Amino acid sequence: MGCPEDLARRSRLSVDPLGGRTNPQRGNVSIDDESRLIEKLRKIELLFARSPFPGEQAAAETAADRIRQRIRQLEKAERTIEFRFSLPDTWSKALFIALLRRYNLSPYRYRGQRRTTVMVKVTASFVNEVLWPEFQELNGTLRAHLDSVTSNIIKRAIHANDADVEERTEQAPNTIEGQNITS
Repeated sequence: MGCPEDLARRSRLSVDPLGGRTNPQRGNVSIDDESRLIEKLRKIELLFARSPFPGEQAAAETAADRIRQRIRQLEKAERTIEFRFSLPDTWSKALFIALLRRYNLSPYRYRGQRRTTVMVKVTASFVNEVLWPEFQELNGTLRAHLDSVTSNIIKRAIHANDADVEERTEQAPNTIEGQNITS
């Protein structure tokens, strides 16, 4: 059958020195790690969809539909409100927008607002019970994965010592844009 390197060559994949297969178009992220992350994100969605069949594949496929149905029910019972979400970075913003669009919600922002600001009209109940808690779970999972990948790449490509900077006991001098100013 051949060694893993031969198999990787035949399947257009490379072998990660840490043991997983990687896709050259995606940098050095292990396909196994990526698959686990996707599965974990799907399980989080199932949690918020309140599936009566959490282990079934059909439940995973209809989770978004159940949440969309729940949005419609909430909109009948309470009025929609314009919410402003200020997200900390472009990764979080991209995830949040994808989540909104998955539930057929229309994200927007007004001229002059920061690029990490997302506006949406939705019921407060949906935001408090589903949207924001689900986003926080997904974002935490994705952030942990991105932090791990980034740390691994830096260790392997730049320098293996990932310890934080030394903390000194004396008072810091005044600085402007990275230049020390001494009197």
